[in-house]
Amino acid sequence: MAKRGAQLDSENFSCSICLDLLKDPVAVPCGHSYCSNCIKGHWDQQDDRGFYSCPQCRKRFRQRPDLEKNFLLAELAEDLKKTELQAAAVDLCSAGPEDVSCDVCSGRKLKAVKSCLVCLVSYCEEHLQPHHQSAAFKKHQLVEPSKKLQEKMCSLHDEVMKIFCFTDQQSICYLCTMDQHRGHETVPAAAERRQKQKELEESRLNIQQRIQEREKNMELLQQQMEAINVSADEARSQMIHLIQKRTGEVKQLLRSQQQTAVSRLKELQKKLQQEISELKRKDVQLEQLAHTEDHTQFLISYPSVSALSEPTHSYSILTAPVRYFEDVAAAVSESRDKLEDIPRETEEELFLPQPETRTEFLQYSKQITLDPNSAHRRLILCDGNRKVSFILENQLLSDHPERFTGCVQVLSRESLTGRCYWEVEWRGREGVYVAVTYKNISRAGWGSKCGFGFNDKSWALCCYSDSFIFWHNNTPTPLSGPRSSRVGVYLDHTAGILSFYSISGTMTLLHRVQTAFTQPLHAGVWLHPDDGDSAEFLKPQ
Repeated sequence: MAKRGAQLDSENFSCSICLDLLKDPVAVPCGHSYCSNCIKGHWDQQDDRGFYSCPQCRKRFRQRPDLEKNFLLAELAEDLKKTELQAAAVDLCSAGPEDVSCDVCSGRKLKAVKSCLVCLVSYCEEHLQPHHQSAAFKKHQLVEPSKKLQEKMCSLHDEVMKIFCFTDQQSICYLCTMDQHRGHETVPAAAERRQKQKELEESRLNIQQRIQEREKNMELLQQQMEAINVSADEARSQMIHLIQKRTGEVKQLLRSQQQTAVSRLKELQKKLQQEISELKRKDVQLEQLAHTEDHTQFLISYPSVSALSEPTHSYSILTAPVRYFEDVAAAVSESRDKLEDIPRETEEELFLPQPETRTEFLQYSKQITLDPNSAHRRLILCDGNRKVSFILENQLLSDHPERFTGCVQVLSRESLTGRCYWEVEWRGREGVYVAVTYKNISRAGWGSKCGFGFNDKSWALCCYSDSFIFWHNNTPTPLSGPRSSRVGVYLDHTAGILSFYSISGTMTLLHRVQTAFTQPLHAGVWLHPDDGDSAEFLKPQ
């Protein structure tokens, strides 16, 4: 069986989802096999799509198929794994270009495990055995493998340099003390090492203390920056709330004053109308009296008809200057003067209308670059870290706390606040997630804590070849709109607005979110494990 496994190609027994050797292989009804956890995770993401598909042949199933373990594949994969481990063990013992090779081995050199400072020879595990077994080598000093054994030899006398010359500050052999270094102050190299070791430890302690101090200062600076950001956001929110509240109060006050003033004027208007009617009636009586031909009757009626009553109201208001609401106008003027002192950026965020045309969106264009420290090992960045592509093999990247280890994702280097707009060109068969997220999203493993759109820390637009789906907090929202390989994203952090657009000649709104962002955001993308899938953050023009 082992012989048969050695003749097999490991690629034929790899899972097309995780690209590693099959683990607990199961078969799908269409005949393809996957790791049990991989295909279950793939179908978990399709629970809300109404069908389940095979990642390789794309065959669709209306109901989630039952999975049967593939015992033959499991046995073959296990044999292949054992064979590869045996071959790797042999390769691991062989000396490479950067390794120290055994000086005793003939033919294929093995890695040295120790170097002897007495023999000045490096040994592999096998050839080192005499040093462990024979009393003749008991006093030999074994150290970690070194390529610099010859540097320990005196070039003049071909002796090991075990003495340190204080006068010339260099290592010498015992013959040098009787030749070029006669009369110089010398000590055994081991004694000088102990002194220098003590000085080294003091230097390290000093360095570590300085590192701690600077790290503490870094933390304080970070806390100050976060406090500034929080204070600025609170100030903006308070200002908006205060303006809205005071606007309502002032409107109510003006409405009340207006009603009171108008009511008084209407009452006066009514009394004036009554007096006008009375005066017109008196004028008619006087006109009739003027045309009376009977002199006696005229004289009798004249005293009562000609008498006029005194006006009961002053009408000086009709000629006085209109000065209503001067106090309100003065207060508004004073508030306007104070608002003009607020920085222009804050004023724009509070009062400018939201953009509507693509030209207006481009005024807030943000060039996005991706952070290599956050990129999954199967993502490769290029074009100035603006483009990300999926590759089949893990890259040899250093461990980093910011790196995604399970989900094939990457974050932007820039944090996003205020108003920002960017566009993403994507290519892929399985779909690409264009997202924004808080920086403190989980980085380790799979699951809803790390996947864009599957938690309350991220918002994502999943772009398929035939549809769009918006995800947030593990809740999908199917969307309609023109299909396009370019997506525009607009963020107004202060107003709590996040919008996604389809860009295909025209700019079509796909989905808008209205919420309250509590932290700066980062742009991100999530690529499915399909060779050649990519996403590029463009320079909008």
